[in-house]
Amino acid sequence: MGREWLADAVLYEIYPQSFADSDADGVGDLRGVIDRLDHIASLGVNVIWFNPCFASPFVDAGYDVSDYLRIAPRYGTNDDLAELVVKARERGIRVLLDLVAGHTSIEHPWFRQELAAGGPAPEGDRYIWAEELPVRSWTRDVPGIPAWVRSPGPRPGYYLKNFYDEQPALNFGWAGAGPDEPWRDPIDAPGPMRNRQALRDIIAFWLDLGVAGFRVDMAFSLVKDEELTQGYAETVQLWRELRTWLEADYPDAVLIPEGGEPRTGGPLAFDADFFLVIKDAHASLFNNQYAGRLPFQEPREPFFDAEGKGSTRPFLDAWNAARDGHPDRPIILATADHDFDRLCCGPRTAEQLGTALIFLFTWGSVPCLYYGDEIGMRYLPGLPDVEGSICNPGYNRAGCRTPMQWDAGPNAGFSTADPARLYLPIDPAPDRPTVAAQENDPDSTLAFVRKLIALRQATPALGTRASTRVIAEGYPFAYVRGESHLVVLNPRREPATLAVGAGEPIWTSGVTVRDGALEIDGFGYGIFAAQPGAA
Repeated sequence: MGREWLADAVLYEIYPQSFADSDADGVGDLRGVIDRLDHIASLGVNVIWFNPCFASPFVDAGYDVSDYLRIAPRYGTNDDLAELVVKARERGIRVLLDLVAGHTSIEHPWFRQELAAGGPAPEGDRYIWAEELPVRSWTRDVPGIPAWVRSPGPRPGYYLKNFYDEQPALNFGWAGAGPDEPWRDPIDAPGPMRNRQALRDIIAFWLDLGVAGFRVDMAFSLVKDEELTQGYAETVQLWRELRTWLEADYPDAVLIPEGGEPRTGGPLAFDADFFLVIKDAHASLFNNQYAGRLPFQEPREPFFDAEGKGSTRPFLDAWNAARDGHPDRPIILATADHDFDRLCCGPRTAEQLGTALIFLFTWGSVPCLYYGDEIGMRYLPGLPDVEGSICNPGYNRAGCRTPMQWDAGPNAGFSTADPARLYLPIDPAPDRPTVAAQENDPDSTLAFVRKLIALRQATPALGTRASTRVIAEGYPFAYVRGESHLVVLNPRREPATLAVGAGEPIWTSGVTVRDGALEIDGFGYGIFAAQPGAA
């Protein structure tokens, strides 16, 4: 099949610290995931995406890697991952790993070696060093958080970081390097070439172990450029070269970027775009501001909200822009993720999840289900800063990273550790949702998700390969899939009416067909066999 399998994928994101703890240390691990594979398979998903599992001091929850070729001991061993890959494959599930390509931890041996040196490495530096603080600005600076960090060791000068100070940027060279700034290596200098080879070696190591590909963190941060645009172009070219190698040696392996791939002309290197929860397209649909304020956009009323004051236009504009020139481009759209909130956030209740989930699994995107969203786990406000969860004073990522809620036992079945040792606190609400409570309840969120994924898998017109035609972009929101299925959604509290004919109802809630129109209750939805020529 090559990489075509991604078009039919339904992803399930696992934050490994919080999924299932098998050894009672309060932190989730791979053995815990193995023990819960039957639950994952029961959802109908066919791809697991893990947040970083590599050895790390966990300043940034594992996105600061100290050894790319070793599973972090708190999660288990490389053999555990190999076993997980095999047992997942037996259930028809592939495994994707998160690859942090643009930076390491300051604890990585590469950085420790360069920090201890008196100057540049004869074979080329793996990191970006400047003896004097560069005069030219760097557009990735955040006010009050400069991108250049003073060397804490014998090495003189400063190093460039990618995110936190403890995450030094790997040296893939600079666009437009010149002799007046000797610290700006060209992209074909020895240091950048060493890192390109290392990146290839890391990818090959895990593909040989059986993983199906990678979601690449900060994928376009590799080649540097103050104005970013040329750096993006050179970085995309780097990934194109890796893609050529993968097509020859690992033709089934996929690469998914964090975010959208810059359009720089020429073929695209990655297999999809990813509409991130923290960016406007997704946030305009779901961000109700109860998890804090994102610094990337002005607050707005989300479309999927009971007040009915939002708009689908920002999302539709972003969707059309991503598909412009690439009409079949897969776009991944998640229920939530590890970087911001959950669908159940603030006043949004389980009653309101139906319309959101119907949209996410029938729109034509590649859906990604964040662990716990299958039971309607809630975002928890006011949690402590754990492993860099507060990367911006406006919001706290810990609230969407809390332990999976399995049953009514101690620690909601996540761990047998003392509650004080848990990675993050369990939702303390007496009515917190659990898998066990919903397992045999036909009216539960869990049953809803299973039914919805099964319908998607059995109905090609609801998948990624069929066309999508919007016929109403307000309240209600309605679209025709594959010219054969009509989907109508009313995420607001007030009822709505749509003057359109509908065919046979396939799955409805709160929808009445009357006099050639659809009357949709608040939070109602429907999937119909579309009437020929539905406008």
